[in-house]
Amino acid sequence: MKATLGSRLAVSLMVSAFGLTIAPLVSAQDNAATTATGTTQTAPATKAEKKAARKQARAKKNAELKKLEDAGYNPAKRDDANYPQDIQNAQKKAGIGAGASQ
Repeated sequence: MKATLGSRLAVSLMVSAFGLTIAPLVSAQDNAATTATGTTQTAPATKAEKKAARKQARAKKNAELKKLEDAGYNPAKRDDANYPQDIQNAQKKAGIGAGASQ
């Protein structure tokens, strides 16, 4: 069975179009992570670097939570009807940005 020039061209165009749609996805999966601010950070390479990065991120979050608690936010409150407003008030009082949720 011999393929005609038209069918070969159609298959070739489909394959190249598929390659063009996949290329941006593949290039986006490199060793760099883009943060919410648009800056690029390289991923830690070794196990020790990963552990230090996790420890630093945890310390940063704990410090932010401590500031919010000092500003009057209580995360242990259950069924808080004022949840979005009370944490926003604590963020304003503590001088912390609104965070990634907005």
